[in-house]
Amino acid sequence: MNQIIRPDMTLLDIVSAHEQTIEIFHRYDEQAGVCLCCTVLFETVEAVASAYQLDLAALLTDLNHAAVSLTDC
Repeated sequence: MNQIIRPDMTLLDIVSAHEQTIEIFHRYDEQAGVCLCCTVLFETVEAVASAYQLDLAALLTDLNHAAVSLTDC
């Protein structure tokens, strides 16, 4: 799968270009303990995953799947 979403992208860049990824970030809110889209929009995916001990590879896979799903329609 092509990686549309990269670790160096900010959450704002991602949700602006791929609105359907908001749902993915919401799925990770509970694990992070915060609303990611409310609190860390200007941080990179890599920084967020590190700060909140999220599985970066899984998060990127989920985000890319969501981004590609709508793009391929």
